[in-house]
Amino acid sequence: MINFLLALVPILWLIIAMSLLKFPGYRACCIALIIAALEGTLLWKLSPVQTATAALEGILNALWPICLVILAALFMYNLTLETGAMETIKKMLGSVSDDRRILMLIIAWGFGNFMEGMAGFGTAVAIPAGMLVGVGFDPILAVTACLVINSTPTVFGSVGVPAVTMVGITGLDTLTFTTYASLIQIVLTFLSPFLAVAIIGGGMKALKGLIPFTLIASLSFCVPQVIAAMFIGAELPNILGSVISMACMVLAARFLPVRTDPEFKIPPSRGDDAVLDLNTGLRAWAPFILTFVLLLVTSKLVPFINGPTAAIKSTLQVYAGENPGTLTFYWFNTPGILILIAAFIGGTIQGASPARMGAVLKKTFLNNIKTFVTVCSVLAIAKIMGYSGMIGDIAAVLVAVTGSFFPLFSPLIGVIGGFVTGSGTSTAVLFGGLQQQTAQAIGANAAWLCAANEMGGGIGKMICPQSIAIGCAAVGLMGQESKILSRVFVYVLLYAVIGGLICFFVPVLGLV
Repeated sequence: MINFLLALVPILWLIIAMSLLKFPGYRACCIALIIAALEGTLLWKLSPVQTATAALEGILNALWPICLVILAALFMYNLTLETGAMETIKKMLGSVSDDRRILMLIIAWGFGNFMEGMAGFGTAVAIPAGMLVGVGFDPILAVTACLVINSTPTVFGSVGVPAVTMVGITGLDTLTFTTYASLIQIVLTFLSPFLAVAIIGGGMKALKGLIPFTLIASLSFCVPQVIAAMFIGAELPNILGSVISMACMVLAARFLPVRTDPEFKIPPSRGDDAVLDLNTGLRAWAPFILTFVLLLVTSKLVPFINGPTAAIKSTLQVYAGENPGTLTFYWFNTPGILILIAAFIGGTIQGASPARMGAVLKKTFLNNIKTFVTVCSVLAIAKIMGYSGMIGDIAAVLVAVTGSFFPLFSPLIGVIGGFVTGSGTSTAVLFGGLQQQTAQAIGANAAWLCAANEMGGGIGKMICPQSIAIGCAAVGLMGQESKILSRVFVYVLLYAVIGGLICFFVPVLGLV
């Protein structure tokens, strides 16, 4: 038990530092890294070299691809601001509806889930949150809504990488796992757009007059996602669901009567009297369209392109202890590089010179150094805690204490993984084997508990320092991470409780 309590110290410090002491994320995480390193070395008996190489592995993993994709996503957004394309995008969105609740659903729910399905690594928070602020939303509310929405599509993010990783670790049947992964969180997925509307609108009153539209937005994503997960696999659920949902929302905004309260009306953009034609719209959306095309054609959905491009990679082992992990650096076929390519080509189409784009890229990098420090620190902490056995000690005590009631708490282990790593993939790596072995020990459904693990990983991402840092960086709230944490924490508790009840009672009722 003492190891359990000591292993929790870095996590408890992050919670206290960011929520009570109001430390900025980078400072809280750097101190947490020092705590984890000292505990790993002095109490869990890692050698100084092992501790240092574990931290280095985390830092390298953070720099490529996570920090790279953050830089790329923010650069693309900032470039659309620099060229004025965001004003055109705002006007186009405004032509769909002048109701801020509807625009939020199209951008954060539809486009955000699309970005999670295609790229992941924070793009589903950074880009939609930045767009929402560009349209005129409050930055804190925009980031909060995006974090809540992004909690459920994690398992099928990055063209299904977390789900594929879990299957690879556990040996589970792919379609069995993806089916359970979609079904176990269907309630949370269904609720997310309703909660996002309430967040943006300042309470449940914001749903007045919008329930039919929100229902369309929710079901048009949930149903295709589940069908794709049941019959196709891990790669398409988010992508198919989000594309269908965006199409349905645009049609509903056109033909479904919605009475908009004045407080939810979006003020007109500058240059509202300008005439928009197809070419102007395509130029404005060019970086995003190109991102979609490049991610799609280089994904596993197009194997004859994915194979050669994914082969441009380097692998190495950094950790100096037993059972080291292997880092793989994809030098071309990685979301950050593809988004950068799309941004530069899109900026050229929009008339930006190379020098102008270089200046925007430099400014984006310099403005987000603290964010990169936060992300690197978090991944270094995760690697130290994983290699030292601290994560295992936390999970082992939870298993011993809960016994046959473990499924009630199974998602909580995923929440811890998501909080520490900010990654559904890393959560699968850390706890997938534990969930499977525990299921076998207590006679539970292993695929179901592994699905609960990934559901918890998505929930934990809401309060992960790196997720919050990404959102804050996208909307210019660097140093105000504690405000976001305090707002999303209640949703983490709500989702964790609902997820635990579903995980426990569905098998009891014989539904899986």
